[in-house]
Amino acid sequence: MLHKMPELPYKTEELAPKMSKETFDFHYGKHLQTYVDNLNKLIAGTSFENSTLEDIIRQADGGIFNNAAQTWNHTFFFLSLTPHQPQMPAALKDALTRDFGSVDAFKEEFTKAAIGLFGSGWTWLVADKDGHLSIISESNAGNPLKRGLTPIMTIDVWEHAYYIDYRNRRADFVKTFWELVNWEYIAAKLQAVL
Repeated sequence: MLHKMPELPYKTEELAPKMSKETFDFHYGKHLQTYVDNLNKLIAGTSFENSTLEDIIRQADGGIFNNAAQTWNHTFFFLSLTPHQPQMPAALKDALTRDFGSVDAFKEEFTKAAIGLFGSGWTWLVADKDGHLSIISESNAGNPLKRGLTPIMTIDVWEHAYYIDYRNRRADFVKTFWELVNWEYIAAKLQAVL
């Protein structure tokens, strides 16, 4: 199975100025492309050659895991963004309120986790097998699938995700991220596990 770059539902310049075209050219066009290319080279002739990304993430380690997870993580992240943010669907709002007390409390906890993650990695909203929501942070290429959790939403807090636009101001990037989240996409991910 040849893994490919995801097709984005928006043009790379459409998220500017919150996320610039230059950031996209590097983050999507170079970083993600490199992970995809490396993954395809690494799995050739191995037991993972015909595996899905999800199966590779759950079973592999080392370089194969890192490139598969980074391909999956970045694809998920980019597909969850939008230049035209919709209202948050009621079902998502209700689930966040149920598990965090309110949507604002969820955003505050998620923001704190994303800003506070030491070094590079990802902060995730995840669902367990019972549909209960929680927030976890994973270093480097970490992916909740490895823990048996379902990813619902993520933010990339590797410096390459924001350094061109925000330099070392991760908190400013996280604040702006909230204006780009496609709540309908997030709600659909949640609905799939309920």
